[in-house]
Amino acid sequence: MVPTVEWKDGKVRLIDQTRLPREVVYIDYTDYRDVTGAIRDLVVRGAPAIGVTAALGVALGAQEIEADRHEEFLARLQPICDHLASARPTAVNLFWAIERMRKFAAAQNKLSLKDLKKALIEEAVRMGEEDIAVNRAMGAFGAEFVGDPATILTHCNAGSLATVGYGTALGVIYAAREQGKQVRVFADETRPILQGARLTAWELMEEGVDVTLITDNMAGHFMKQGMIDLVVVGTDRTVANGDVANKIGTYSVAVLAKEHGIPFYVAAPTSTIDFSIPTGDGIPIEERDPREVTCICNQLEIAPEGVKVKSPAFDVTPARYITAIITEKGAFRPADLHKLNDPEADPESFRLHPAGA
Repeated sequence: MVPTVEWKDGKVRLIDQTRLPREVVYIDYTDYRDVTGAIRDLVVRGAPAIGVTAALGVALGAQEIEADRHEEFLARLQPICDHLASARPTAVNLFWAIERMRKFAAAQNKLSLKDLKKALIEEAVRMGEEDIAVNRAMGAFGAEFVGDPATILTHCNAGSLATVGYGTALGVIYAAREQGKQVRVFADETRPILQGARLTAWELMEEGVDVTLITDNMAGHFMKQGMIDLVVVGTDRTVANGDVANKIGTYSVAVLAKEHGIPFYVAAPTSTIDFSIPTGDGIPIEERDPREVTCICNQLEIAPEGVKVKSPAFDVTPARYITAIITEKGAFRPADLHKLNDPEADPESFRLHPAGA
């Protein structure tokens, strides 16, 4: 699997996802401000990948700081954190990762400035390693719900390109294949940025997965034909009641799946769960550049000049449409998700198991 984000020779290295699948290009960043721009401009995207990239951005910015005291260092680190946090509003991993880095720096009050800077790099790299382990655990739990054979519909890209490695929704697919199951995938193109067409189809083909690309408005047709067994998607923010914000169009797929009696699963690492928001109504929805709608890949104009455009990047799928939320701690009914916020609760006691297991 291609590396998405890494710390390389004192720089943040990202695969430029805006240039896929036409060419595979890596960009090295030496300034945290440019890392912020890379997140904003979708060079890197996907909640887990955004989070780790932001953490590496914090570590990168910290290398510039000159300070005599720990308190002075923290004061100069805060604007770096704020700048990175301004990149995108919806994916909670961005804020989770930045806050983890800030708290980590605050706790290292015994270290020299040199050692603190090194420790911040190590912490950000550790977050990347944790992401891969989380995805593999999540994939194993999710694979329990995949039949053999099975045809899975997915929307947007929630694979290794959206994470540090392996993937969330696509991680479920990879894990099922590793178990020897015969899996086929239908990938929505995912307008307007075409993450499904450009990224998911390319990534699955690279891994040798049987994938069929369809336009977004074909999903209902293939469900009605009985050609879809289950839907698996990722999430950028899941809230306390189990409502999920994911790429625009996910809500429509969930409604269609409900109508056709098709299970709808969300792969959500616990880092994407925001227990501070009660329902999906409180999730901030990013509004993108209208040119992403009026142009294809920012090149071919497909709409009349001057037309009014709305371009929300995400929509919210209510918990009632979701069969289960798959995390690295197991799969859970949306109504039980809040129990994960209870440190005394045993996830195994309310974990969802496949029928007949």
